[in-house]
Amino acid sequence: MIACTECLCPPGDNSSLAAQRRFLGFSTFSIRDLLRPKERHLSVSVRTMEGVDEVEELRMSHRQMKGQGHDKIPPKHECSALCDVLHSSVHDKVNSPMMRAALCAQVCKVYRFQTEDQRWLLVREQLSETPLSFSLPRQLLSALIHEYTHRVQEVIELGDLSPHWDGIRHDVISHCNHLIGCYQDTLVELEKLSAVSCFKSSSRKSDAHLQFVPTNLHAQRMEVTDPDGTGAWYDVITFGAPADHHQAFKHGGLKRLMSKHRKYSSASYLQDQSSRARQLLSTVSQLQPHVFGLSEELLSVSSELNTARLQEALEPLTQQIGQLVHALKDELVKSALIAIHGQSSAHFSCSHVHSNGHFCDNSPTSDRLSLGQQEVHRRDEEYDEDEWDIAWANVATSLSCIIAMADRLKGQDLCPHKQQETPGSTASPSSSSWQEQLLPLVVTLRDCVREAVTKAQAAMTFVVLQHAVVLTVDQGPAQMVLRRHAVFSQAISALVCGFALKLYSSLDDHDFLQQLHTVGVLAQFESLLSIYGDEEGMLEDMEVGVADLSQVAFTVTEAETDREDDLLPTLRGTWYTFVVEMPLPAEMFRSLPQQLRDGCLIRVHPVVFNIGINQQQSVAERFGDTSLQDRLNHQNCERLRGYCETLRDSLPHLTCLQPLSNMLSSLDHCVASRKRKNVELLWTAAMVCRQVGGVRLTSCKSAKDRTAMSVTLEQCVLLRDRHTLRDFNTALDCMRRSRQSWGQMLSCYARSGFTVSGFDHSARPSTLSVSWMSLRRRHVYPVTVLLVTSHLLVLWLLLSLVTLLPKDQ
Repeated sequence: MIACTECLCPPGDNSSLAAQRRFLGFSTFSIRDLLRPKERHLSVSVRTMEGVDEVEELRMSHRQMKGQGHDKIPPKHECSALCDVLHSSVHDKVNSPMMRAALCAQVCKVYRFQTEDQRWLLVREQLSETPLSFSLPRQLLSALIHEYTHRVQEVIELGDLSPHWDGIRHDVISHCNHLIGCYQDTLVELEKLSAVSCFKSSSRKSDAHLQFVPTNLHAQRMEVTDPDGTGAWYDVITFGAPADHHQAFKHGGLKRLMSKHRKYSSASYLQDQSSRARQLLSTVSQLQPHVFGLSEELLSVSSELNTARLQEALEPLTQQIGQLVHALKDELVKSALIAIHGQSSAHFSCSHVHSNGHFCDNSPTSDRLSLGQQEVHRRDEEYDEDEWDIAWANVATSLSCIIAMADRLKGQDLCPHKQQETPGSTASPSSSSWQEQLLPLVVTLRDCVREAVTKAQAAMTFVVLQHAVVLTVDQGPAQMVLRRHAVFSQAISALVCGFALKLYSSLDDHDFLQQLHTVGVLAQFESLLSIYGDEEGMLEDMEVGVADLSQVAFTVTEAETDREDDLLPTLRGTWYTFVVEMPLPAEMFRSLPQQLRDGCLIRVHPVVFNIGINQQQSVAERFGDTSLQDRLNHQNCERLRGYCETLRDSLPHLTCLQPLSNMLSSLDHCVASRKRKNVELLWTAAMVCRQVGGVRLTSCKSAKDRTAMSVTLEQCVLLRDRHTLRDFNTALDCMRRSRQSWGQMLSCYARSGFTVSGFDHSARPSTLSVSWMSLRRRHVYPVTVLLVTSHLLVLWLLLSLVTLLPKDQ
């Protein structure tokens, strides 16, 4: 692909040539097409930015190679060989089935820079979009819809409940149904858009139906080929800060909103505990009628005065009671009963209006509690923790009494002379005696079973409802939950793209693969947001979204075929337990370590560092509060250190661990210092991330100006430190000009000809000590003017009052 520009300066005046060009359009052609014609010329059509109208025809020609005669035409096989050499990197690295599944709409540019020893570096930049921008959000929405639908079904299956608990159930159902409706509408819109696009531009970041799609998500890759032929790849994912621009930031971001939300649930249960509770509910509901039926059958058989029949009726009853007691002995029932008592004592005087309009009054005179609740909700008594053990033990004791009575009756049957007390007696009195002796014991058994089952059902219903409340109503209002899911969707889409590139490029790195299944993967988010105005809310959103990624895990699977659809990462699971499956072709999958082939989960360790670098940050540092940024950097520095220490303890033989101590010490120093716009913190964190093989992600508000400046600076630093780049400033200026043309070509900027600070030749930093993100000094930010003006206005009012008061006297 080539970009075409038009020179607007007067003829012969080349002094301002760089600043007097206008972008006309673009065209594409292959090297093979250029070398094929005998006349060595190729005509191509130049199209506008929209790619629709042809504005001009361009005539291309290739230069004559040194030593070639003017009449000598390269043979066809030589042309093909040259094409293969030029495109080998593209075919081997970029156009593999895995890369085609993860990347699309690629734009490339090649540079040649001189090294310190007067040799040449070949640098190839690649900017790519990704189908994951829409694929992951659609999968996440489908998973959330399925999860909430399943949760509604769970609480509906609880059956009849007391008014209080039925009100709680209605709250859960109402919350879930609202989110299901919103997510279904969003999913329908994304299905339509994903058929024609895989990219969300920054101009659409506030669209309601694109809340879950990351803004301006790109994979930026740099391939460096050294003079000796060795190469290296450096990847960074750039995207707009994960935030909900549709709901805006009038009341702050997620961190602030969640801190204001009051949770109603005092007990929290895990998913496996909720599953056990549902299983126990099902078990006792099935066993109770069986026990009652078998006890009736035992009484009926006792009238036959047949010991064999009595034993046959007693055996299934004993078996069913044993199963029931085993189920009731679960410690989850006991802990739930204690939690119910504690919650009722803590909230006994509270009242609450449920979403169904039911007013719940937890007062001592309330008669709305079910039988189970009446048994366990006794406020005026101290709950005895052994009471539940006594309840299920009474069931076993009652059965033991029945067995003992049956044995005694069988013993009487073996002694006929003891049974016939008077001459001429019949069997009826003896039959009546057996039933009369068993009846009170059976009634006692049934009462004990009923009491234990009622308490167990109340306890397990509490567990299921509390688990549903914790995952729905306790998460906050539906709009806040939707906001959190949208932010998470943007973050996980960028993370999966970055991890895919890292995995695909490191399949032959045994140490990295061992690190994956032993410790996990580090994901380092670099944020350039200011702590002022809306961007403070964006950072609060981003903090929560990145933290939620710690619940995500990756696993590697074997793809069914090598088709792109089968190699696309897939998402499964529920909230807090999402797993992303990374399919690999069969040949590559078989080369993995056994642990990864067995489905070992790869844990994600996300960290985020933020340094605001624009004028709004200057205002925040002088007149505002930067505690959010300071706290965020300090906490994530500790998390990064914890990951590195775990890596050192688990895999001490890794060579990448040697310089980590000095890097982490430098990072601690940067975090502790109070230096304004301390971009060294970001550089150090990025170095640590690359040292341990982590995934690098960079973002600002829209992933344009500040992000481009950050990425180009990092690339040039890598070229200087790892590949002996000679002229740092020239390379930096060249790459930043390239980013400007890319931004215009991909419609990342609002208007053609928009100049980003740092792209302009006169604005480039002369040395590394110059702030790499500073704008031109002559620009004065309007907010600063307003703040200064407001202070002057207050001062003028005070002086006016001082001047007028003596005159009134």
